[in-house]
Amino acid sequence: MKRLQQAFLLTCLLALLAAAALPFSATQAAGLARPLDQSTIARQKAKALLAKLSPEERVGQLFMVTFQGMDVSKKSQIYDLVVTRRVGGVMLLRANDNFIGGDRTILEAYRMIAALQSAAWDSSQATNPPASGGAASAVHYIPLFVGLAQEGDLAPGDQILSGMTPLPNQMAIGATWKPELAQKVGAVMGSELQALGVNLFLGPSLDVLDTPRSDSSDDLGTRTFGGDPYWVSEMGKAYITGLHQGSAQGGTQTGAAPPSAAPSRLVVVARHFPGSGGSDRPPEDEVATVRKSLEQLKQIELAPFFAVTGNAPSADATTDGLLVSHIRYQGFQGNIRATTRPVSFDPAALELILNLPAFSAWRAGGGVIVSDNLGSPAVRKFFDPTGKSFDARQIARSAFLAGNDLLYVNNFIASGDPDAYTTILRTLEFFTQKYREDAPFAQRIDASVERILTLKYKMYPDFSYDQVIPPISGIDKIGLSQQVTLDVARQSVTLVSPDAAELVNLLPRPPEARDRILFLSDTVSAKQCSTCSEQTLFAVDSLQSAVVRLYGPRAGGQVTTDRLVSYSMTDLYKVQTATKDAPPLIEDLIAADWIVVSIQKPAPEKKESGAFKRLLAERADLLRNKRVIVFAFTAPYLLDATDISKLTAYYTLYSKSSIFVDVAARILFQEMTPITGIPVSVPGVGYDLIQATSPLSTQVIPLYLDLAEGSTRTTPEGTPSPLSTPSPVTPRQTPSLDPTAVVRMTMTPEATSIPRFKVGDTIPLRTGVILDHNRHPVPDGTVVRFLFTIGGDSSSVTQVDTTTSNGIARARYRIDKAGRLEIRVTSDPATISDLLRLDITGGGSAAITVIAPTFPPTNPP
Repeated sequence: MKRLQQAFLLTCLLALLAAAALPFSATQAAGLARPLDQSTIARQKAKALLAKLSPEERVGQLFMVTFQGMDVSKKSQIYDLVVTRRVGGVMLLRANDNFIGGDRTILEAYRMIAALQSAAWDSSQATNPPASGGAASAVHYIPLFVGLAQEGDLAPGDQILSGMTPLPNQMAIGATWKPELAQKVGAVMGSELQALGVNLFLGPSLDVLDTPRSDSSDDLGTRTFGGDPYWVSEMGKAYITGLHQGSAQGGTQTGAAPPSAAPSRLVVVARHFPGSGGSDRPPEDEVATVRKSLEQLKQIELAPFFAVTGNAPSADATTDGLLVSHIRYQGFQGNIRATTRPVSFDPAALELILNLPAFSAWRAGGGVIVSDNLGSPAVRKFFDPTGKSFDARQIARSAFLAGNDLLYVNNFIASGDPDAYTTILRTLEFFTQKYREDAPFAQRIDASVERILTLKYKMYPDFSYDQVIPPISGIDKIGLSQQVTLDVARQSVTLVSPDAAELVNLLPRPPEARDRILFLSDTVSAKQCSTCSEQTLFAVDSLQSAVVRLYGPRAGGQVTTDRLVSYSMTDLYKVQTATKDAPPLIEDLIAADWIVVSIQKPAPEKKESGAFKRLLAERADLLRNKRVIVFAFTAPYLLDATDISKLTAYYTLYSKSSIFVDVAARILFQEMTPITGIPVSVPGVGYDLIQATSPLSTQVIPLYLDLAEGSTRTTPEGTPSPLSTPSPVTPRQTPSLDPTAVVRMTMTPEATSIPRFKVGDTIPLRTGVILDHNRHPVPDGTVVRFLFTIGGDSSSVTQVDTTTSNGIARARYRIDKAGRLEIRVTSDPATISDLLRLDITGGGSAAITVIAPTFPPTNPP
């Protein structure tokens, strides 16, 4: 027997060696080189776990709940929801007192999150006692979603006000016009959230603010990247990429896989799908109605969501979920008299949108639909305008059947119930009963739970407690990444009015030591919790303090402290209403040489919010012959044309953290130059974003051959030669600070082998980067016309229309006859380009020459 075993082993070894000697096929080689599909593995694990779950466990995964306070002990309601009811996730909110203030904010938040995840883990290590007449049942460990919405710029958008890096809001990022900065901000956010234990991020907002309202304080404002769908898409893709990569790097421990191979520890849920940028109110407060058809939505509102779902360039740029907003659409399917229900509750409308190719492909890959808060004022007002009959169970059921996979519930209290805990218990029981009785409903639940479990397995491949809870040492690195905020602040500050050329005449010098400066500021304060002390986020003297620190007696002496004075808008309001304790503001206004105003987004509940506009309207005489400088630490469009006409200069900084205040001080003292290019329209100065992002009419569009790497053509010597990409001519732009000056492109020879063309050849062409009026690449989809003139006959012109990608347009033209061929391009309103000329005689070949454009003579003054 032993000899037989040895012979058998020897035969197997020889067979293996023979197989190793055979060459692999291309298919085999590709199969070995192909990495494992982590999404497929996660889905397989989700299916296997789903088969083991009880109906109660399945139903629990559908709900993301909130709770009051920070008590997560065994006696708390949230502990029961996590341990007994197996809810899928929790959302942390400042309004629910989930955080304490002060220096211990981050540490206590970490401990609370760890305790919640520990409760889910510990309960899974025991077996549920048997029900009456039944057998004991196992409890399966499923990590919790722990969600947070941290929009940047502190209150009101941030839930955590202390300890984390004070990152800029989205419009400040959009105003840089640099997706790489959006990615860096996202990476910092992702890394810090991962270190804290947060694994679900509600954001970014991908709304397109195409209709800003200077007369309203209720629009989305700085919560959006801007008003152009292309740039919102670019910023959104970059920000989501940063969130995923930052959380993966933050989760990489010593000895673990490198960051590029580490899974993202953060589920990103982009909002407010399908877009509420055309709304006149925040989607959380009231169900708004937008008058747009589905075709119009595709062009503007839906474009950024396409870019981060089925059209995303990479897995990192792909959002994991979409938060469906409570918003109605009038004329959705063409009939202007027909209005949808809130799309989050309208199965027909939501299905129609999700069946669009980009979304259907994303859904097929596991994309999750998340409802906006089902207990929000918007939902309550819509379904229960009397406030007496809010049927929470049916509302949750309607939202689920409309197409939402994960149901977010906060302040979710049915009429007659004592608290949200009772309502959630009854809703879970209602769903569980429906699961057992209604087979189609059960199938729908299983499909959603599989998506949710797949997302969790993507973050935590083994569902082990050690993967879910980050080490406590990681919180020491939170709050230390302020360089990226400084980069955004420096590259986003914008001059709104006047233009740069006029400003030189209006402000030939900065303030001097002899000048009196009055600072008038909108103050901002907020609480981390209801019992916490008030935190001052923008003080009455914030800008004055920055000026003294940077330019005072200890920093060059450009100002003297005895000639500086600060007042708040509350002080101004007291003066306007003749309050007894009104300060001597009028006297100081009269004595001032400079009046420097810091404004924030107006708040309807604060009467002093309108004090500065009232000053401009009623007492403009107090500002006459003074330099009046306004810094908006908010959106740039909140002042109208009449207001702006009374100012010397109007700047926007978008965010209000101390770094942005320092930049404002440097702008005031002309140490920094603001950028040009606001990411939204500003009606008050006639700035239209659509026109601003159209091609700059005074540029010369570069034009050259687009030759593929490694292709060959006949050289002047008649021998084949490889050609490089781009063409053998390279554009060089001569910078011009004068926006009315012509942007010239000169072409210089670069290669020794110049390609030649003959009849029958196809000429590949491309433009250089076409610039818009802000000197940025024009948006993708900008129309470019390639014009081919044969024989110098202007009446014989062939036109090929293409569109841009990354600011560049491409076209191909087949030469069908001999003669002189001239090629140029236009992109309205830019009509001047380089001219390419090719003169083929008989059956020969010719090289393309570049002709510098000629310009019409200008009339002498």
